[in-house]
Amino acid sequence: MNSRHKIKKNAYLEVISEWIEPGSHVVDLGCGQGILLESLIHKRKVSGFGVDIELDKITSCTQRGVPAYQGDIRELLEKFPKGFFDWVICSRTIQDIEEPNKVLSEALRVGKQVAIGFVNSAFWINRFHLLFRGQRVQNEVYPKNWAQSRPSNPISVKEFETFCRENQVEVIHRRFLRADWVKTTSFLPNWTAGFALYHISSKN
Repeated sequence: MNSRHKIKKNAYLEVISEWIEPGSHVVDLGCGQGILLESLIHKRKVSGFGVDIELDKITSCTQRGVPAYQGDIRELLEKFPKGFFDWVICSRTIQDIEEPNKVLSEALRVGKQVAIGFVNSAFWINRFHLLFRGQRVQNEVYPKNWAQSRPSNPISVKEFETFCRENQVEVIHRRFLRADWVKTTSFLPNWTAGFALYHISSKN
């Protein structure tokens, strides 16, 4: 991981860490290599585990000393009762899973609070690249071309806000990061945010 990418990753992980109370019981959906959980365990003294479908990422978690489970996210969440976790974390995951609405519904059921992070597909650079070049942007966020990429469902700030309104989801905090994923923005976030972070909970 180059230093620039590390700074970007650390910035949005710090935002999530700010929201989570010390000693919370958490599950990290699509935990990857366990970097976020490792940080939360040390900084916030949380308990819990991660889940990811890819075995090599679970192996990386184990090497970090981070508890992790290999399996399907939705199937795992269905095993837990309502409000079992203080926090469910879903960072850069919802755009890469099937039926994200059902996964989010389960996350809001088993988690008292939920942290969501996603790349804003409506960011102005993404729009302009598609409009003027006729193809998806290829950069640090989207390093592979369409033929090498995994299936995904791009999501925008506007689309997520609509989802929350239509599904009785309360938005407690929002944090929008610019293209560098470090500086914040509040002006027309559907255009100016490169990455969006939400702290949400169920109204039901």
